[in-house]
Amino acid sequence: MTRAPASPTRHGEARLERVVLASGNAGKLREFDALLRPLGVSLVAQSTLGIEPAEEPHPTFLENALEKARHASRRSGLPAMADDSGICVPALGGRPGVHSARFAALDGQGEGDAANNAWLIESLRSLPGVPDPCPPAGLADAYYYCVLVLVRAHDDPQPIVADASWHGRVVPEARGDGGFGYDPYFLVPDTGCTAAELSAAQKNALSHRGHAAAALLAKLRDAGLT
Repeated sequence: MTRAPASPTRHGEARLERVVLASGNAGKLREFDALLRPLGVSLVAQSTLGIEPAEEPHPTFLENALEKARHASRRSGLPAMADDSGICVPALGGRPGVHSARFAALDGQGEGDAANNAWLIESLRSLPGVPDPCPPAGLADAYYYCVLVLVRAHDDPQPIVADASWHGRVVPEARGDGGFGYDPYFLVPDTGCTAAELSAAQKNALSHRGHAAAALLAKLRDAGLT
């Protein structure tokens, strides 16, 4: 059956219907799909299309996100969205930052979420002046940062970009079994919960990724793409 063409927008562009997420992270796919699906946008992970991850050689979140989005769009021929995000701890000079997913591995301390979290806590414990045991408020201030990039084609000269931060504190013991990454150790002060103790709806309403997605969706609406 021939598929009808997408309705044109007021700018003459086709509305977004199917977008490739430049990530194989199941947690990110769930979160972004929940945010985009009400607008009629179907999100597909690049891994399901056989697209390998892009290199992330850049020192900034924005450059890495753009690299990933262009790569996914080039390989798929579809619009693509990418995020680059991580946790930043000022007491550690902003680390893990852009290296959040490889924080432990880069220092030879293992791979994966468990290793990253253990190395984060160990790195904070080794700082002078950190009390042991730590106060109830946690070990150190921290914030999650997310930048989202959407390209309509791999050579899109005007990528749509949005970003947001989510401030909290690092706690020394894991709490909760939701979320992913550093969520079990990221205390959200106004709630008294870690990100991993929040429901999916609560997290989407509060998080860096949720706020960045809301800003991106507003820009898509303004451009007539949804």
